[in-house]
Amino acid sequence: MGSEPGELYELHLERDEIELLNEPVLLVALDGYIDAGSGVRLAVEHLLAAQPHTVIATFDIDQLIDYRARRPILTYQQNAFTDYQQPELQVRVLTDTDGTAFLLLSGPEPDTQWERFIAAVGQIADRFAVRLTVGLMAIPMGVPHTRPTGMSSHATRTGLLPDQEDWLGVIQVPGHAVGLMEYRFGQAGRDAIGFAAHVPHYIARSDYPETARTLIQATADATGLLLPTRGLDEAAAKVQAELAKQIQDNAEVAEVVKGLEQQYDAYVSATGQSLLAQSAPLPTADELGAQFEAFLADREPPTS
Repeated sequence: MGSEPGELYELHLERDEIELLNEPVLLVALDGYIDAGSGVRLAVEHLLAAQPHTVIATFDIDQLIDYRARRPILTYQQNAFTDYQQPELQVRVLTDTDGTAFLLLSGPEPDTQWERFIAAVGQIADRFAVRLTVGLMAIPMGVPHTRPTGMSSHATRTGLLPDQEDWLGVIQVPGHAVGLMEYRFGQAGRDAIGFAAHVPHYIARSDYPETARTLIQATADATGLLLPTRGLDEAAAKVQAELAKQIQDNAEVAEVVKGLEQQYDAYVSATGQSLLAQSAPLPTADELGAQFEAFLADREPPTS
């Protein structure tokens, strides 16, 4: 196994094709860490379904993935293995609705060689003259689904994002490749920002299209790209209607949501920030999970 970052990937474009990209934005949307409401996955699926795209770089997945930790799916049918869902970690070039090209790195978060992987992505970013890297994430929070989706945002330098209140102070979080990439890119002088959408605890295990819509819209606002959300708008409205029906039929669930609404509104009224009120006590994840167990069971289709 080599040690050079360039040995981790293969490019599929000629030099003249690379030069035509004109300083694109690079979106980084990896799975395997936190993806509450499947927001990142849904955002990737939506962009790939809505916009034309071409694979321009492929990573050597055998060097980066621990198959025993995340076993890919084999299909067994009629006494034979008939299919294999091979993990793919790729960079694609897409165009927004105005024809502007941008890059999307998606696939499983590497289990190993993070530094080497990040150096490889840095090489690709430099090769394509990437002007800005945007990392996407979705995290569970004690917030109600009946209020606007909150967002944590960060950047490698001031000026990349609008000024915002430092509402968290100093905290330590589990390491993840996207966060480390932003940190290393900042050290190298590359511009990078990150968005983490806030997803209500009680629906973090279910698909929540509003999260994907929020991430895509935040990316569009920060980069100037014109990114479509129409399909997600419709899906989000449908889920909101389902949630309203479930809450109407469950007084205990309605009481929890009401408490979260009061907490949220108190914070917004006091600070003007659409974020979580730190001073109010939050239900724990276990408390929320217990109260919404029946709710989630109703939403999940029965297994055969």
